[in-house]
Formats: sequence, structure tokens, C-alpha cells
Amino acid sequence: MRIEPNAKPSLTGAQILVEALRKEQVEVIFGYPGGAVLPLYDALYECGIPHILARHEQGAIHMAEGYARVTGRPGVVIATSGPGATNLVTGLADAMLDSLPIVAITGQVSTAVIGSDAFQETSMIGISTPITKHCQQVRDVRQLAQTLKEAFHIASTGRKGPVLVDIPKDVAGFRAPFDYEEAVWLPGYQPNTRPNALQVRRLAEALTEAKRPVLLVGAGVLHAGAHQALLALVERYQIPVVSTLLGLGAFPGNHPLFLGMGGMHGSYAANQALSNTDLLVNIGARFDDRLTGNTAHFATSATIAHIDIDPAEIGKNVRTQLPMVADAKEALVALLAVSGSVGDYADWRRDLLQKGAEFPFWYVPDDGPLKPQRVIEFVHEVTGGGAVVVTDVGQHQMWAAQFYRFERPNEWVTSGGLGTMGFGLPAAIGAQIGRRDAPVVAIVGDAGFQMTLQELSVVVDYQLPLKIVIINNRSLGMVRQWQELFYQERYSESLMHCQPNYCKLADAYGIEGVLIENEADLQTKLRRALLQPGPVLVDCRVAEGENVYPMVAPLCGLHEMVGVKP
Repeated sequence: MRIEPNAKPSLTGAQILVEALRKEQVEVIFGYPGGAVLPLYDALYECGIPHILARHEQGAIHMAEGYARVTGRPGVVIATSGPGATNLVTGLADAMLDSLPIVAITGQVSTAVIGSDAFQETSMIGISTPITKHCQQVRDVRQLAQTLKEAFHIASTGRKGPVLVDIPKDVAGFRAPFDYEEAVWLPGYQPNTRPNALQVRRLAEALTEAKRPVLLVGAGVLHAGAHQALLALVERYQIPVVSTLLGLGAFPGNHPLFLGMGGMHGSYAANQALSNTDLLVNIGARFDDRLTGNTAHFATSATIAHIDIDPAEIGKNVRTQLPMVADAKEALVALLAVSGSVGDYADWRRDLLQKGAEFPFWYVPDDGPLKPQRVIEFVHEVTGGGAVVVTDVGQHQMWAAQFYRFERPNEWVTSGGLGTMGFGLPAAIGAQIGRRDAPVVAIVGDAGFQMTLQELSVVVDYQLPLKIVIINNRSLGMVRQWQELFYQERYSESLMHCQPNYCKLADAYGIEGVLIENEADLQTKLRRALLQPGPVLVDCRVAEGENVYPMVAPLCGLHEMVGVKP
């Protein structure tokens, strides 16, 4: 057989995958091997790209999410066919709702037996289509390199999201030339990033004419790296700022014009601003139900401007008079370039800032059990607000959003849209791997922690200096709160009487465990735990009946908050 002098080298599908990962400058892979991906793992054996062995595929994809959230780079996860692949489903849905760039590689049974209900066969394309930005099965090894190139491109451009590539086992062994084009051209996928100049001018005029404007900032600001442009816009116009849950950190939490998080458990000042504004400028947020409450009462007197890279979000939940499909950074830079006069918002600012001072987030300290809000405050105090904070889902998540002031971007990692219990510990591992030199604190509930606690092995295996703080109220806290408020205190299966000894559990994994029960323990034990160089698990026994306030009840408007003050 004659070989042409300029012929590209012939590689197996598994080798093509490795070379594609190298071309994409992938720093780390998260995964769990199995039969259908053995060829892929054999190729990974000496490839030089670090691989993190999770203890469950769900843990692996949450690690990839945490990594993606703090670095902005695609998180890469590999799982085998059948149950390995289906264990990624929760993470795919989570990443889809929170716009996180993930490239998931799943193994599949050989092409000859696809459709025959072969051992560990599942239709991952059928399963993942509704919960991924794109998914594709590769049956021709000659298409594998281009499919992988497109996967990384789609995951990390436009509105970011998860992409799944399904690779049959025999395709991983077939050979083909490795041809990896530098550019990607997808006629059906051309996300618009540049704002319309006319809409930019209209928005500048609206800012000049408004009397009660407010900026609502979401995760789109963070994904676009638009935090500096946002700060410049606020400084020019002196407009109050409200954040979504996922937008925390996009604007400095200590800035005098920051009103806090809005929505169901948002601040009184933030929700008053959203309720009474005459110009609401939404930058990179979805107008989801936890933010808006009953949309019939949401910003009823306002002109709505919405900047979003995803045209499907504009007008989906809230009427929009000034739509702008664009990347948040490009839109803000264009708006800053318009020479418009600044409106007179002094009375509006003064009123909102007074509300913020009069009705801050609160709790009632006493000499009884430790208050969970106090634990969050103390974590902020010790870290100086300089840690990457990762949460699970539930009451502790809301307390962290309320009482830990985020002053910099990409230091807040949480599951917003899907609200995934079990997210916290593995996502914190991924965040720590993405930010090796940063202090990372996982604030988790006792219930969610137990869903993925096996990933403590990864903390030890890879010598991660992670700090894990369990807000232990011996219950499914948010479920218990809703049962108390809306179900006549009928606590149906929400109280967890049997709990492990978390300190002994930590010790079993070779991690130091610390028990915290009172203020004195906070001042000594928790301070030492947070400042020591190695991993620590801290069991904080907090008041079991504490609720998250303030709160907007279901079907109510943001102006109908309860629990605004004690």
C-alpha cells in the first residue's frame, strides 16, 4: 500500500478523541470508566491530561459544572453506556438551565447491536435531546473529529450549555485520518452577539427619561465577562442594582448602589425596586418564576428592557418593550459609548437605600441553638469575602445568598434553575480543581450532602484543601418550612431523625471532622478549620426550626413579602 507523503496520520476513534481534547486545550477530565468506554480510557492512559475519578457519574458531571462555573471553560465529563450515561442526566439538565458549558462524552454499544436492547444500551440521544443544547451520536469515525470540534464550539458560544457526544464502542476502535479544522461554520447556528445600534440608542434615551430605573443583573453578565462594563455603567448613571440568585458577584456586594438579591427570598429593597420601577433593564437574566413571583404584579408600571444573548428568553415570561439580542458585554460597551445625559434619580435612590438600611436581612440571635445565618456571617468574616463559595440546595443556599456578600465575579457556585440536591460537594471539588490556589468553601445541608458524600474520596485522592461546612438542622429544611407554612405543620417525611456522626464519617475518609454547636465553637474551632491548609469537614448543629425570611409566598407578587422584619 502506497502512503502519500503529506497524508494525515491514521488514528483510532479513541485517539482522535484524545487529540481533540488536546486541540481544545482541555485541562482536566472528570469521569468514571465502564465497558463501552474502555477504548477511550485506554487512550487516556498516557495522554497527559489529568483525569479525576469520581465515585458516581452524577458527581463527575457536577464536578465539571463547578469547574466550568469558576473558569468559564467547558467542563469535560466521560461516562460509559447505559446506567453510566443515564447518571449524567441530572447534571445535563442542571447545566442546561444554568447555561454552563459542558461537553459530555458517553460510550455506546457497538453499532452492530444498536437497537437490539444489548447489554447496557440506552438511547442517550433520545434521553438527552430535551436537556442539552445539542447532542449527536457518531457512527462514522471519519466524522468524529469534526463532531467534537462542533461540540466545544456550541457549548462555549452564544448562550452556553451542555453538549453530548455519544460514541459507539466499535467506532472508538475504527481508524481514520485526524483532521481538526480550526474554524467551525454551522449555518443553522449563528448566535448574535452584537447589539442593534438603534436599540442601544433607544435604551440610552430611556435611561435619560426614567425617574425610577433599576438594573437587574443575571448570570449572563458573568458568562460574558461583563462585570467591569456593568460597574462603569452604574457609576455613570448612578442606577440601583438588583441581582438574581445566579447573578451574585456580577456587581460588588459592598457597593452602595447594590440592593441585594431579588425574588422569593430576596431583600425588601430589591423587591420594592422591582415592583415600583418605571424602567427595568434586565441584563442576562431569565425572568424565572422565583425572581418575578406572580407576573401579573411584576413591574406593572415599568418599561421593560431585556438584554439577552438567547432570543428565546426575550418576551417569554415578561412583556418586553426594548428587546436587545446581544452578548451582555458588547451591549454594555455599546451603551457606554452613547453620549446620553444622566437622568434625575436622586429621590428614587434615596428611598431605596433607606429601605435597604431599615429592612436588611435579619435573624434573631439568642442563647439557644446556633443560628444558621450566624454561621454564614462568620464564614464571610473569616474569609474576608474572598472565598469561592459553593452550595447545595435548600435553606442553607438562601442563607448563603443573603448573608455572604459576594464582591467579585465567579466566586459563587450554586444550582439555580434545577435546584439539584447533591450538587454542592462535587461542584465544590470541581471549583477547587479549577481554582487550585483559591480558598473554596462548600456550604451544604445535611440532606443534600448525604446524596453525594461518597465524593469525599476525591477530596482525599487529589489532596484538595476543600472546607465543607454542613448546616445541620436534621431535616429537609426547605421542605419542612413549606410544610409548616402551607401544609398545617404536617411534616410528612421531612424530618431526618437518623443522622450519621459526620465527624466520624470524615475520619473514615481521612479528613478532619469538627463539631460546632455554639458561638464559642465558631470563634475557635470554625476559625481554625477555615484557616488550616488541608481539607476539613465541619458539622454545624443549628436551630432546627429556623426559617428563611423574608419570603414571597406562591402566587403572590414581590410587593407581598412576609417576614420582612422580626
